[in-house]
Amino acid sequence: MKIKPGIIEWVKGFLDPEEGERLYEIGLEASRVGPCLEIGSYCGKSTLYLGSACRENGGVLYSVDHHRGSEEQQPGELYFDPELYDFQFGRINSFRYFSFILEKAELLDTVVPIAASSALAARGWATSLSLLFIDGGHSYDAVFTDYSAWVGHVRPGGYLLIHDIFTSPSQGGQAPYQIYKLALNSGLFKRHPTIKTLGILQRRVGGELPDLLS
Repeated sequence: MKIKPGIIEWVKGFLDPEEGERLYEIGLEASRVGPCLEIGSYCGKSTLYLGSACRENGGVLYSVDHHRGSEEQQPGELYFDPELYDFQFGRINSFRYFSFILEKAELLDTVVPIAASSALAARGWATSLSLLFIDGGHSYDAVFTDYSAWVGHVRPGGYLLIHDIFTSPSQGGQAPYQIYKLALNSGLFKRHPTIKTLGILQRRVGGELPDLLS
């Protein structure tokens, strides 16, 4: 795995190393075919794995995040990090940290940051994707929006990866798992073994996307 050494260990984030290694492996395969896209880059831990894989093939990773933090990262919430709080504007701002990580990891020629909401970034998007990684906000509305806005761009044979899959409410929030099941029940995706909390689906060749709003 060709990631610049000495970076992964201290980058802020919640990605397990085994999950990261699997992201890299799938990203290496997918980026040979076409561009990849992640939703929810936060400080760049998943970006390092996926971006490094894309760099190996001269590919591109689009990284979508509004960089104002998810629901659970706001002041007073469980995952609030004061180091990411912009006191001048009174809000979370992870983009400065994220940009620093991209430069240190030598990924500026591989990763295209899109500092916008997932719904806005998807508006007018017309490029097919070989990999879509969903790891943004974890409320049902947020995850469903990410899924419905982007799943239609996953090309046949492409991958849909969803982070924080917990099959039991005692383990964690259920919204990502519900969307994972929605995708699987659509019949358009085949399941690959889950790695820790990383759900891995691959789009079948043939078949039409369902009307998600019906």
